[in-house]
Amino acid sequence: MTEEQRKHLEGRLLEERERVLRSLQRYEQDAGVSEQDQDGDLSRVPLHLADEGTDTMQQELDASLATRDTQTLYEIDDALRRLYHDPGRFGRCERTGEEIPFERLDIIPWARTCDEAADDVRA
Repeated sequence: MTEEQRKHLEGRLLEERERVLRSLQRYEQDAGVSEQDQDGDLSRVPLHLADEGTDTMQQELDASLATRDTQTLYEIDDALRRLYHDPGRFGRCERTGEEIPFERLDIIPWARTCDEAADDVRA
């Protein structure tokens, strides 16, 4: 990997980190908004069980998305640590030791495995 590619991937990691942090802040703000404000109801008592189910489903979905974003943030921070502290390890597949294609890293700059190793994990 060239120095120019490393710089590009560093920028991509920082961009993605900011995007994930903004997303997590939105979940946090939404969690702070009262149920009354979220769904427009005038009282906190659901008028129908379906309303309560919809509210619960939305809360669970938001919690699931926040969990996913938290994991992504961890992966991004770990990739930045590898990039800064062990640049030779960054961009290398953790399973095969081969260089991860730049095209893959450009899409998922925190990727730890090459396509072939990722396919093996899914099998």
